[in-house]
Formats: sequence, C-alpha cells, structure tokens
Amino acid sequence: MRPEEYDEAGAVTAFAYREFGPATSADPRLRHRDEEAWGEYYERLANVAERAEVAEVFVAVEDGRILGTVTLELDERIGTTHGPLGIQQAHIRMLGVDPSLRRRGVAKALMQRCIERSRETGKTLLTLNTATMMEAAQQMYESLGFVRQPDEVHPDGFVLLSYSMELTGTTSPHANSTPSSHSA
Repeated sequence: MRPEEYDEAGAVTAFAYREFGPATSADPRLRHRDEEAWGEYYERLANVAERAEVAEVFVAVEDGRILGTVTLELDERIGTTHGPLGIQQAHIRMLGVDPSLRRRGVAKALMQRCIERSRETGKTLLTLNTATMMEAAQQMYESLGFVRQPDEVHPDGFVLLSYSMELTGTTSPHANSTPSSHSA
C-alpha cells in the first residue's frame, strides 16, 4: 500500500463499519456513550497512516478504486489492551469492504493475503476477533478454516468473538478460491 492511498483506504474501512455502530445498541440508554466510543473507533479505523507504521495494511483494488482493506499485525500490536503478540503469532484487524461491493470475494481475497503473508514470515498461529453482529464475517472466517476460541467479554459487557488458525504447510487449502480480478 502506498502512503497516498492511506486516506482513501481509511475512508473505506471506517465506512464499512458504520452499519455496526450505535444504532445497533439494544439499550437506548447506552446509545450516547456508544456514539462517543464509535466516533473514536471510526477515527482509529480511518487512521491508516498510524497503523501502517507498526503493521502491514493490504488493499483490494479494482480499476484504481480501493474496494477494501485489512491490517495484519506481525511483530507488534497497534495500541491495544490485548497484550503482546506471541513470537509465532500474527493477528488480523480492521477488515473492511465497501458495503456496496460485498459478496464479490473482496474480503476473502484480503484474508487470503493475510494467511499467505503470515506464512511467509514464519508465523504458525493466526488470530482475529470480531463482533457478534458481524455474522457474514464469522461465516467467512469459518469457511477459511478459522476455529472459534473463548470469547473476550469486556467490563461494559461488549463481547468479541475470538478465532484462530494454525498455519501449517506453505499454502492455504483455499488458495485457489481467491478472485483474480482483485489485487490485495
């Protein structure tokens, strides 16, 4: 990814998460707090330049347009409370695809790139977290071979689902399913 693409990539990523924002809160008393928290999260999602300093950010591009992005932590985490990465661990974050372009294999191609890159760097464990409302993403992760791990429950009750994949061999069993029309 080139630095001149950071703003566009950040906008795509933040836009992809908007459908999961404060309007989804089941408790109207929490919406104001949720709006503040989500506003800060949208800013972090849009700040590709900052996370590109410590992680790899991949984009899917078609006809010069960024369709989606994903961040891969290989050596250190991006400002998080999760603790350090294990020596052989890589972690996927902030996968986002323009909602109007979903169901075209963009997210899957980006995930394949993360799997490949993790293997290239000698990682043996690939992890990620997702929110309970991101059901399509959960199905995709499981179709790629990710396995559910214990949930992370935050003090405010927010639940993150955890997934992991053991990386063995040099190629993914789904390597041939990456669409050729997208570059990641």
